Order: sequence, then structure tokens, then C-alpha cells
Amino acid sequence: MFKSLKNLVWAFDAEWVPDTRAGRLLYELPEDKDDRAVMEEMWQRNGANEEDPTPYLKTVMCRLVSIAVVQRQVQRDNRIMLRLLTLPKGEGSNEVDTSERHIIETFLGALGDRQPQLVGFNSLAADLRILVQRGIIHGLHLPGFARRPNKPWEGVDYFIKGGESHIDLKDHAAPGWGPGTPSLHELAVQSGIPGKMETRGDEVPQLWLEGRLADIIAYNEFDALTTYLVWLRMAHFIGLFSPTQYEQEQKLVRELIHENASAKPHLLKFLAKWDQLAGG
Repeated sequence: MFKSLKNLVWAFDAEWVPDTRAGRLLYELPEDKDDRAVMEEMWQRNGANEEDPTPYLKTVMCRLVSIAVVQRQVQRDNRIMLRLLTLPKGEGSNEVDTSERHIIETFLGALGDRQPQLVGFNSLAADLRILVQRGIIHGLHLPGFARRPNKPWEGVDYFIKGGESHIDLKDHAAPGWGPGTPSLHELAVQSGIPGKMETRGDEVPQLWLEGRLADIIAYNEFDALTTYLVWLRMAHFIGLFSPTQYEQEQKLVRELIHENASAKPHLLKFLAKWDQLAGG
């Protein structure tokens, strides 16, 4: 299990969809083939069948469309401040840059500059992998993020398995792989924490095709909150939070949701589900 709690923590989740540009390039598809048909072709060429019509594609063949972060920061007076951060910002505005390049450059650039303790679920094998692969494809220059110390204890290293700079909760919940490895939803719901609600991961491409970026971001924010709450519970399990501190940390999440609910009313659905599970 992880052993430390840094003053700056980012619990994050990323959402991506099949990259139709990649599909056209790799499979030499005509430019006038519409995006939906290109995605269908990509799935077909990667083993789609009746039981699994949208099989998991290699991350290098997908494009990032959203990243959500719950930030926990210890202030100089020891107050704890939580923020919900999302890319792209201000979805729905014509002035917002929703490009994949902007999302990756902004997130990884800030990660390199601020060097928070990163928390995710399956993030080493999936989220971090797509960020690196797609950042390379876009020709980004991010030495602050990519720089690695000669020894793990000499600096921040987001790439090392089992390190303290990047805590992949999946690895700590079930070291290794196999049928005993839980999903985030399975671990969360049985812990009284909302998991998947109205949207599933395999529905994100359809939302993207329909231009429903706001719904994807809402789903992304739910997953970031779930990841954060599971991290809190695991940190309490290993003793980084006392029972009293754990209750206070959960209260801060509720306050965060209420603070953001006027601009993001979908967060109240998360709170309602949380109350329902906690009551059960």
C-alpha cells in the first residue's frame, strides 16, 4: 500500500474516444467517410462482435476529450482546500479550446510545474499511457513532466509502479492482474461511494458523436470524485487519516459539491446517490 500523503494531491480521471483521424490514416479510409462510420470500422478491425460491439482500442488510436481533477491542497495555516478542476474549461463557449493538444499540454504542463501527488484508478496502464502517447503524436515539449530522477527517492517520478508520486489505486487494491481485480465501480459502490451512474464508459463515443461534450465532462467529474473518495477511504484504511479526520475529509467533499452545484447542477445527482448508498 502507499505510505505517504503530500500537501498537494490530484485525484484525476480522463475520458477519450476513438480518434477518427487515426482510423483514416491507419486503415487508409476515405476522407469523406463520416466519423461514425470510421469509428465502426475501427471497432470492427479490432474484434467487434455481437457481445462486444465496441471493443477496447489501443490508447494510441484514441483522442483525449476531457480530464477532471479533484485537488486537495494543505494551506500554510493547515486548512484543507478542495477544488474541482476540469479541462476543457467553460465547455459550450465558442472561445474555449477543446483541442486534444490543448488539454494534454495544459494538464501535463501543470503537472510538471506543480508536481502534485497523482492519484488515479488504472491510471498507470491507461490514463498516463494515453497522455504520453498522444502528447508525442502532437509533438509537445514537456520536460518538466517527463523528467525522471536517477533514484525514486531523489524526486518526483510519475512513471514508476508502486511509487509515492503516482498512486494507482487499482494496483494497491489488488496487486497484480487477474479475475480478482476490482473495477472502480465495484470497489466504490460497496464502500458507500457512487460509482457509474447514468453513463458508462462505452457510451462516451456516442455522446461525442452527438456533440454532447458537457455530458462527457459531467461523467468525467463523477469518476474523479469517485476516485478521490476511494483514495480517502484507502488512506483511512492504512492510517493516514484517523476516523475523525476521515469524517472531516468527506465533509469537505460535500462542501465542494455544494460550492460548485450552481454552475454544475449534475453534481447534486452524485450527492444524492452518495446519500442513498450511505443510508443503505
